[in-house]
Amino acid sequence: MRSLYLAILLVSACAREPYTKFEYRIPMRDGVKLYTIVYVPTDASDANRYPILLKRTPFSIAPYGDAQAKLLGPNAYVMRDKYIFAYQDIRGRYMSEGKFVVMRPYHADSISEASDAYDTISWLLAHVPHHNGRVGAWGSSYAGFLATMSALSHHPALVVASPQAPATDSYFEDFHHNGALTQGYFYGYPIFGIDPPGPTKENWWLPSMISEGTANDYAFQLALGPLENTTQKYYKDNRFWHDIITHPNYDAYWQSRAVLPALTEIHSAMLIAGGWFDAENLYGTLATYKTLTRQDSAAKVTLVMGPFRHNGWEATDDSLATKFQRDVEAPYFHAYLKGDGKVDLPAALLFDTGRKQWRSFTSWPAREATTRRYYFHADSSLSPSVPTQTHTALSYTSDPAQPVPSRCHGPTIEDGTLYHYMSDDQRCYESRPDVVTFQTAPLTEDVTLGGEIWARLNVSTTGTDADYVVKLIDVYPSTGSDSVGNAPLVRGEIMRARFRQSFAAPQPMRPGAITPVSFQLQDVLHTFRVGHRIMVQVQSSWFPAFDRNPQTYVPNIYEAAASDFVKATERIWVDRAEPSYLEVQVVP
Repeated sequence: MRSLYLAILLVSACAREPYTKFEYRIPMRDGVKLYTIVYVPTDASDANRYPILLKRTPFSIAPYGDAQAKLLGPNAYVMRDKYIFAYQDIRGRYMSEGKFVVMRPYHADSISEASDAYDTISWLLAHVPHHNGRVGAWGSSYAGFLATMSALSHHPALVVASPQAPATDSYFEDFHHNGALTQGYFYGYPIFGIDPPGPTKENWWLPSMISEGTANDYAFQLALGPLENTTQKYYKDNRFWHDIITHPNYDAYWQSRAVLPALTEIHSAMLIAGGWFDAENLYGTLATYKTLTRQDSAAKVTLVMGPFRHNGWEATDDSLATKFQRDVEAPYFHAYLKGDGKVDLPAALLFDTGRKQWRSFTSWPAREATTRRYYFHADSSLSPSVPTQTHTALSYTSDPAQPVPSRCHGPTIEDGTLYHYMSDDQRCYESRPDVVTFQTAPLTEDVTLGGEIWARLNVSTTGTDADYVVKLIDVYPSTGSDSVGNAPLVRGEIMRARFRQSFAAPQPMRPGAITPVSFQLQDVLHTFRVGHRIMVQVQSSWFPAFDRNPQTYVPNIYEAAASDFVKATERIWVDRAEPSYLEVQVVP
């Protein structure tokens, strides 16, 4: 067995402690070698042993060779506490051998990211000296998925894992939301679907990145027309894009990649962290926590949710991120890797985005939460009162040629990804004829929505398919000389109506028929303050964050022709027999 031993003295400006850097090619059980960099404190010895903190990633563990890393571990506070830090390129990525598979399915008895984590941990324990026998794993986004897989390896030395914004099920996050394609990730598909020529230190996928549309991605992507054109012009040879367009429904391809069914019998402590404004993996963060607590009664799991965008808790210039790093993440790793496993944290530590303060809960959703309905009314009001009118609906025309933009101002995609649309001011949509708005009177007392939210709609359409977007908004009162206050988005979600009964077996809509469509918005913890209003907006497009529904039912929207895209009249029913409402959880 041939390993690379590049022993390099590394001095960090943050920790001001020297580390020795080693680089290895670690063999897996099938012979594939994974490139791994290990940083060991120079004062490590038989008498002074350190735990191992492992991060596995598809996005490069550079710097390679004699270059020096500026920061080790998830943050400077963890680095100062001193660990043996190990980083690994996973199969088929950068300097590692093998073939990359997006969200490689987990099977306990076959090659998976879990088995690779197990083999890596065993090799590190056997070959890296001066460790204390304890291992932790962490990572965010795709690396969060890999941290979950590390926990599912069930390696006896792995005592703690921190999946942060973990990718968990790509049919409900990242690349899709409730069956609608996240078209806003248009610029990121090359990294997942183009294979490298072999082990490489270079970003081999960059020449295929598309940059001409980022200045005005709404106009650029609208001009592309049906998704079939995107396939032919840009992604004809993209392996992952091909998988997406040939699996439009929640079939075995997607189901085999879902992590949630496997989340049981995990012996390691789990610190699950995420952000309320994470446009990519909010679903995975919440679903991982809830599933673990439901399926594994013995799980030692903590949930932390802050007011962050994707990976925002890793920031070095944000006081709330600093609080998480210093007061939560660093003590958590220390307790399990160096201490007795006792840490002063609640089961759920969550940030109230309305009050702008942290709250502790013994479970999530909170046991003390009560359910409330906010009904939509014909006069555009929103209230807990059941409508009294009969056969009443509000209507609008949805035109795929002029879809509702996912942002009113500025590009939807920035830095190659989405995030601003998650908390944007929504006032600009109120005047659009293809958006219906409902709102409460100014509140006379604070209302804290804490937990799950469901949109319960009764709808009809002149088309044979439709999308429905429901947005929950906090309307601030006007201040000073301003006649209108701010109205930030608190939570929003899209639902492709063909999947209203099953994501695996879509069905067309029957034109004119009143049809129930229910779907879950992601959780919130948000206090609507006295004087504010609760607003709900409903629309049938949210472009280019999500692809356009042609509104003509076709078996595969990725193959829809331009002629399939038609205008449709959408009706949101608001009467006593067919009410539409938002079902929320309220906490004291």
